[in-house]
Amino acid sequence: MQSVSLTSESLKDTCFWESNKIALPHFDMGAVADATASCPRWLHFGAGNIFRGFIARLSQDLLNQGLTGEGVIAADTFDYEIIDRIYRPHDNLTLMVDLKPDGNVGYEVIGSITEAVKADPSDSSEMERLREIARSSTLQIISFTITEKGYALRDMSGALLPVVTRDIEEGPSSSRHAMSIVCALLLERFRNGAAPLALASMDNCSHNGEKLRSSILEIAKAWESRGFAEPEFITYIEDESRVAFPWSMIDKITPRPDASVQAMIEQMGISDMAPITTSRGTFIAPFVNAEVPQYLVMEDAFPNGRPPFERAGVYMTDRQTVNKSEKMKVTTCLNPLHTCLAVFGCLRGYTRISDEMKDPLLVSLITKMGYEEGLPVVTDPKILDPKEFIREVIVERLPNPYIPDAPQRIATDTSQKMPIRFGETIKAYIADPKLDVTSLNYIPLTIAGWLRYLLGVDDNGEPMELSSDPLLPSLQEQLRAIQFGNPDSVDGNLTDLLKNESVFGADLVACRLAPKIEFMLSEMLSGPGAVKRTLQKFI
Repeated sequence: MQSVSLTSESLKDTCFWESNKIALPHFDMGAVADATASCPRWLHFGAGNIFRGFIARLSQDLLNQGLTGEGVIAADTFDYEIIDRIYRPHDNLTLMVDLKPDGNVGYEVIGSITEAVKADPSDSSEMERLREIARSSTLQIISFTITEKGYALRDMSGALLPVVTRDIEEGPSSSRHAMSIVCALLLERFRNGAAPLALASMDNCSHNGEKLRSSILEIAKAWESRGFAEPEFITYIEDESRVAFPWSMIDKITPRPDASVQAMIEQMGISDMAPITTSRGTFIAPFVNAEVPQYLVMEDAFPNGRPPFERAGVYMTDRQTVNKSEKMKVTTCLNPLHTCLAVFGCLRGYTRISDEMKDPLLVSLITKMGYEEGLPVVTDPKILDPKEFIREVIVERLPNPYIPDAPQRIATDTSQKMPIRFGETIKAYIADPKLDVTSLNYIPLTIAGWLRYLLGVDDNGEPMELSSDPLLPSLQEQLRAIQFGNPDSVDGNLTDLLKNESVFGADLVACRLAPKIEFMLSEMLSGPGAVKRTLQKFI
């Protein structure tokens, strides 16, 4: 069998790729790379799967249609091995694998990423390339998929992270944190013509543009107060006609690379497709496997112009509509359902979300949570139908047996998700005089399930590995008195935690949900099988 690697040279053998029904870029990649290098228009931070499988594909779609002549430059501030071990050996190409619910698979080589740069403060040549891009008056967009944690300057106590403190004290020339690096690039741009620019977060978090703007401004003002930046630099950032921070809502499930997908690719004769695990713990491959449905709703605020994103399926709209769309998805129609499945999936021993969707109890739970508890407080964004969105999630997306997504992956950083995915709905019930917050059942059941999960014991009574979470040590310390097999251990030991608004988004004691959560948790502690029995009881 013929064997090829995913490289620019191998793409010249079009017969091989076409015989395997793998779509190739419809543009001259060399010409696009040259144009992008000399007149960069789009720089993206966060070189992971959602970028390669969604954002870069948008760029490819526009290039294929002849609607733009430049691609996108990828950069990473967190894991430089991604650039060294995935991007550069494959000439920045990605093999996109579309996994459809009917079992059909689509393949496409993504060639719109023209360059990959390590935002490594210790590498002067890489950083100078980023500064060169930032200085270019043609640059229209710096976008981001760095996860919500990437924007955070402070820890849970409100104190500045040590790396941010160093960045502030030492100034732009030695920045290490992602937000400091970007702020330094913005300062470079300001000092070299102050051309306008959009900094567009495409991360899956509420008010993402606001989070990005707030972090950049905090660093900029700290530098200005220490003499590292001019006062006019602050004016430049604060002027939305010169520097905009458009909000967005993004949705596409891009799981970890799956061994079965790797095997299908290698069976075609494509070599060197094995995933790697970097020293930073990133599990990534030269291919991306993902579902087909995808949504990107963006505030149309690009002071230096932009590609015609709407021609690639992006909803370009105003900030209010973005906010409604994001809130619809994150607080009701997808994210809470996903987190619910993650928590109970881990407890029940599932390793695939699609397998959970064969469990009538869990399907009933997320259906009732979405339709009965979430929809009453959803504001319809009009461009997307909330009821149809939930239907697609429950009937088509989550049950897709070919999407190798795991509850253990979704359970990562759950403490960071609770305030938005459940707290916002609880607060909406509290604020609406026509609604009774104590009538909620499925959200409290999920919160109780998460607390049960944090004990690290599955529903069979066996030790269970927990997904990473920045608050895990603190949460487990607060739950130390609660014991599997002892339902009475809940009594009097949850009050302080349930009052914590930073964890839950609301004071669950003050709003009178605490007794229900405590009772549900105690039910789940009675012994092996108690989680399933509790689900049966309340569903």
